[in-house]
Amino acid sequence: MTSPAAGPDPAAPYPGGPAPVAVGVPDDRLPAGAFAVTRPAYGAGSLADLLPSVSALLGVPGATDTLGLGTHLDGVDRIAVLLVDGLGAYQLPVLAPHAPVLAGLAGPTLTSGFPSTTPVSLVTLGTGAVPGAHGILGFTVRGPGGTVLNHISWGDHPDPRRWQPVPTRFETAAAAGVPVTVVTRPEFEGSGLTVAANRGGGFAGASDAGALAGRMLTALRAGPGLVYGYHPDLDRCGHEHGVGSAPWRAAARDVNRLLDRLVTGLPAGAALLVTADHGQLNVPVAGRLDMAGHPALAEGVVAVAGEPRVRYLYTADGARDDVAAAWRAMLGGSAWVLTRDEIIDGGWYGAVPPEHAARIGDVVVVCLGRTVALAGGWEPPTVGRLIAYHGSVTAAEMTVPLLIARA
Repeated sequence: MTSPAAGPDPAAPYPGGPAPVAVGVPDDRLPAGAFAVTRPAYGAGSLADLLPSVSALLGVPGATDTLGLGTHLDGVDRIAVLLVDGLGAYQLPVLAPHAPVLAGLAGPTLTSGFPSTTPVSLVTLGTGAVPGAHGILGFTVRGPGGTVLNHISWGDHPDPRRWQPVPTRFETAAAAGVPVTVVTRPEFEGSGLTVAANRGGGFAGASDAGALAGRMLTALRAGPGLVYGYHPDLDRCGHEHGVGSAPWRAAARDVNRLLDRLVTGLPAGAALLVTADHGQLNVPVAGRLDMAGHPALAEGVVAVAGEPRVRYLYTADGARDDVAAAWRAMLGGSAWVLTRDEIIDGGWYGAVPPEHAARIGDVVVVCLGRTVALAGGWEPPTVGRLIAYHGSVTAAEMTVPLLIARA
């Protein structure tokens, strides 16, 4: 099955779904084009190209400035990369009134990898490699022994250095003599995802935005090098309350205070690059299909992973085609329903080696418009109570900013 060029009407419910109702989802005011299908720009303008370009500017041998950052950052010898979780390029107009410092920065846009979800993007950024190569291919995937591995709550099994075998760009920079500091929440130290994405850098814990700014600036003032910072709160508020909601706006103001302190505190010779792992979009009740309410969708399915915008279905022997047919009949034009081979051949992950391919579902449901595929009974009920989601191929989810500030 080939992927269509564009999605359906984003306001339309999935065929057979409930009639649209007012559910109080805040208006996220997505601009025109937000639901256009957007391919990852691997090798030209994706998150995988950011740290190799930064590394080239800092003199790491073998690194290439694919993004042309040198034209903006001549004379810079220390660079901070701040990733604001959930800060999609299509959310910037909603955020701008609450974050004037952010609104005053400029730069190009990048794409995330696929799926457009946090663990995939953090490892894509940290390794400078496409998802197929580093093997972190979803929020959850089928792991060793057939169990479902949640990459966010991942500990030390499987061994993150084996599950994600690609050296990080922090490792290669440190090996070249470039000082590297990673600043994120203290509780993330030593987690599987941190090891997979950020190994090689000196770890500095920061429990809030103020501590994050302080530790990033301290590292920049210490001398030339690479500093990476991660801020999660905007994404969390979007999921729980919706893009544009009062809590989300408060989180946007926190981002503004963080950036104000960083931009005004940059020492001589320093630059700050602000980016994100994905965008988000609000999904009303009319767009929520829960397979728990449709027994036919579970027939032949032995495990479910992925997430609501990109659902991975692992099937019993011989059941793949019937499972795909049942999902296509239910979702119609509201999703692509593809086999594993079809989505790999479409290039969405980049090249996928055989040892990583089995992590992807036998059937992959890629939701379009404002549609999600929930998996009641297979995942925590809290997932179905979220307001904003991401992971799929729309511009609103796939496009992230790259904003540049210099001392």
